[in-house]
Amino acid sequence: MGDCDKSLYLQLHKTCRLTTAEIFYHLPDYPSFLQSYIWQDYDVTPKYPKLNEFLTFWSRELEGKLHSVSVTSKGLISPAEFKISSGELVLQ
Repeated sequence: MGDCDKSLYLQLHKTCRLTTAEIFYHLPDYPSFLQSYIWQDYDVTPKYPKLNEFLTFWSRELEGKLHSVSVTSKGLISPAEFKISSGELVLQ
């Protein structure tokens, strides 16, 4: 079980974040072409154990050689964002 799965507290804690990784890899049949894959899960910063486990699996089990990985993450608890509306729309 990952660190983010242990308790609600860890999910709400600042170290557990929604993590998105864009993975670029070489196509097995056409190694000069790159393909993109998007991976997303809740993970613990800054070590990203779930992402590292997935990338290890990828390297070991899949044929597409990894080229690069771009990682972004967003905290689960953040200040609310408000916009004031100048009108009202009613749908019936």
